[in-house]
Amino acid sequence: MRLAAFSGALIDYSIHEAMAITADLGFDGIEIACREPHLSPASSLERVREMRNIAEGYGLEIPVLAGYMGHFSTISDAECEVAYDQFQALLERAEILESNMVRVFPGGPNAFLAADYHYEKAAFWIRKCAEQASAAGKRIVLEIHNISLIETEVSARRLIQMIDHDSVGLIHDAGNMYITDTEFGEESVRGLGRDLLHVHIKDEKRIREGGAPGSFKNVTRHGNEFFMQCRLGEGDVDHSGLLRELKAQAYDGWLTLECAAPYPPKERLAYDMKIIREWLQAVEVNEG
Repeated sequence: MRLAAFSGALIDYSIHEAMAITADLGFDGIEIACREPHLSPASSLERVREMRNIAEGYGLEIPVLAGYMGHFSTISDAECEVAYDQFQALLERAEILESNMVRVFPGGPNAFLAADYHYEKAAFWIRKCAEQASAAGKRIVLEIHNISLIETEVSARRLIQMIDHDSVGLIHDAGNMYITDTEFGEESVRGLGRDLLHVHIKDEKRIREGGAPGSFKNVTRHGNEFFMQCRLGEGDVDHSGLLRELKAQAYDGWLTLECAAPYPPKERLAYDMKIIREWLQAVEVNEG
């Protein structure tokens, strides 16, 4: 398994600085958050080529472009056309950056509130995106995410089956699944099977009230809940089952560290890098 940093965790830096920090910390790659000041569907191709050259200079791969477009299930047809155009623009930039995957958001509402037509509309537009991705030799990844149609393994598989395209897969995110209060360990990995293409790693915990740095509120099946973003091992997201099953399944893809805990960006990313390396080494020892 290879380790990438999420550039969104370094959004206060330019993309050039973010790449330098990522390389300095010893990561194998960087997953680029597709929002300014890092990258967007409107970024000039000249600038994107410069990014590619800088990444190569640091020996970094760019496995995923983390797009923020999509949300097809709850927007108008005209807005869907705009999002589709943005996806195509990002796909062109993925080719320059040699990124194999582009993230697309299906949209909401929460899976437990969604109607059939939400899934049908999202599936229609994502399938259109998938056809373009396939032609370019790329894949679309949908992140299992709270407040979305795919909050759980079951709801994720439902949408994947409706899309029914080989170029679409899933991002496993135990932190998001913890918020949703669904299983995120061994069973989830086995359930997603070959559709699991990428993994995000972060930690969180439930708290009584918000307001402190790093805290946020989400709507879950339990109502309005408050959460705190944490460094790995300091929250309540136990990644041990996930890592064991990834090892058992011979997963050879990427783990992206997404830490957003209230610490200086480089410090929190370095801490999470240290912890994930320890966890991965423990898995190797125990499995051996």
